[in-house]
Order: sequence, then C-alpha cells, then structure tokens
Amino acid sequence: MSSNTFGKLFSVTTFGESHGPAIGCVIDGCPPGIAIAPEDFRADLDRRATGRTRHTSQRHEADEVEILSGVYEGVTTGTPIALLVRNVDARSKDYANIAAQFRPGHADYTYWQKYGIRDPRGGGRSSARETTMRVAAGVIAKRWLADRYGVRVQGFLAQIGTVVPDAIDLSVVEGNPFFWPHAAQVPALEQYMDALRKSGDSVGARVDVVATGLPPGWGEPIYGKLDGELAAALMSINAVKGVEVGDGFAVVAQHGSEHRDHMGPDGFASNHAGGILGGISTGQPLRVSTAFKPTSSLRLPVDSLDVDGNVVEVVTTGRHDPCVGVRATPICEAMVALVLMDQALRHRAQCGDVGEVSPRIPGSVDAAAKPGKR
Repeated sequence: MSSNTFGKLFSVTTFGESHGPAIGCVIDGCPPGIAIAPEDFRADLDRRATGRTRHTSQRHEADEVEILSGVYEGVTTGTPIALLVRNVDARSKDYANIAAQFRPGHADYTYWQKYGIRDPRGGGRSSARETTMRVAAGVIAKRWLADRYGVRVQGFLAQIGTVVPDAIDLSVVEGNPFFWPHAAQVPALEQYMDALRKSGDSVGARVDVVATGLPPGWGEPIYGKLDGELAAALMSINAVKGVEVGDGFAVVAQHGSEHRDHMGPDGFASNHAGGILGGISTGQPLRVSTAFKPTSSLRLPVDSLDVDGNVVEVVTTGRHDPCVGVRATPICEAMVALVLMDQALRHRAQCGDVGEVSPRIPGSVDAAAKPGKR
C-alpha cells in the first residue's frame, strides 16, 4: 500500500494493523534538541484511547510507546524517530463470521476491489487503531510549536447528532469524557449516549480545533495552502466525511460585506476566514471543523453481499464506538499540529529571513465558533 507518509519537511509514516502485533510510525525531519520521553505520550494517548468510559469501545490497550530511534539522552537527535506501540487486547475471533462478508459503510468492499485481499480483523489498516500513532507524533509537534512559537492547539466536541453546546468554555473540555465545552450539558449527553448504545445504533459528530499563537505567513499561495493541507490531513482520519475552515459552508449564504474580516489598528474585527487568507495564516486563531460519520459496525442486521456475490445478513459483533467522534478530539488536534509544524519548518526554510513586515495587525480575540454557527 502506498501513500502512508504525509508532510514534506516534517514527515510521518505510519504502519501496522488493528489486530497485528504492533502499530508504529517513523517521524523524519524532526529538529534536534526537543526533550521527549516515553511518558510524555501518555496524556494524549489516554485521551484518544478506548475503554476509558462506557461511551467508547471497550477494547483496553496499554498504548505504551517504545522509542526505538532518534532520541538520545532524552532529546531528539535530528535523525528519524521510530515509535512502536504493541497491541495487547485484540480479539480477532469477533470477526470470524464476517471475514467473507462486506459490511455496508466500511472499507471492506473497496479494499477487496483494490488489493484482492483484505485483513478483516478489526478493519485491519482501515481501523481507527492506526490513529494512535498520529496522536503520538502529534505530541512532538505540539511541544515544538508551543516551545518555539507559543502555539497552542485545542479541540472540542462541537456537535453530536443534533446536540450542540449551549455555550463554549474551553476550560471545561478536559473535565468530561466527551471533550464537551459546556459542563452543564454533560449529564444529558450521558443519558443520550446510554440510550444510543442500548439501541444498537450509532451517530455522527463534529470536532472543532482552535490553534492560537500562529504568526502570519505560514502556508503557500497555491498547492501548499495551509487550509488545503489541513483539509487533506483531517480528511485522512478514518470516518471523516467533511472539513470546514472558518465559517465553512455557511459562507454560501453570506454576503461579501458580512464575510470579509475588517482590519484596523486594533486588529481584525471578526474571523470568518478561520485565520487563513489565500492559503496563508493571518495571525488570527485558526478554526477548523471536522465531520465524522456514524459508526458502521452495528449489531443491527443489514443485508449485504459476501465475496462470492451471495446476499447475506450482516451483524457486526465485537467492541465498537457508538460515536467515533467522542474520542476524535486528540486525533484532530494531532493532525492540525503536524500540519502546522511542517508548514512552520517550510516557511522558515524559504522566508525565515523576511522577519516581521509592517504593518503587523494583531490577531482577533475570537477563539471559537459560537454554538451551532456554521
């Protein structure tokens, strides 16, 4: 399988399958001198992990990161960094009944058509298990961005089904299992998810990510647009069906007089553009939203076909998320951070001598979209 690497100067290659012996990644182009240790990955991997609450898949993985290369005496050396996480709680027998069947809404059929063979255990390479290594790589990117530029990347669950936050308070996001930005709604979300799980069905979700502290100038005018590469990176996450930057599809109904972000000596009056103009960062907060489809692995029966073309009834057993968006926040954060670090290094390589150009317009204080605003 080709195309397992993304990024130009800061590149990440992932490998492994859901039920294989291990998953891993190789990070190339990382600057030397970044302090990193195995325990530094723990917080974000725990945020992404299954089995932490009753609202996610009950697969329990240790997710212990082994640093195989690229780090010496606790700091990066500038050489390729190899990270490995061993799978310890795979239950391949759960997939025995559907090994020769195509699950509707899954990549089973397309993998079969492309390769003539597929790994049915937990989805194989198409499993969300692969995103563990994206989050691990993102830990390094987040640290470098924060230390070097003061950039902070934070995500939150901005919609689940038809439910949207009544208010946005990013300080409460880490205090509940949904990464939900309005604490008073969490009990109702618990009930919502309990009922959904008991019904055997699933639901989609939207995750918003805000990155603050970006200087103006990151990104390229045409093929290396910051928003274009963010969209590609976020669309590469399993189950993602849509990406919006700034106001996204809401711009269709806006007038130009409303959408354009007025500039003045005190800064930008608004941030409809999401912190990017012409593919290049403005210095405002970057805002991007990602839409996740409902989980397709359901215990509710559905008609499909097997590899011989026979009509079969498919019932997916095993451990699955009723809403994959519930634990997607750290994954989206990681992908945003990885793109930003790559873009920062590329900007430094070409335009590092330019420095600040007058006038420098202060960034908008707008940190997140209002609830339900598209």
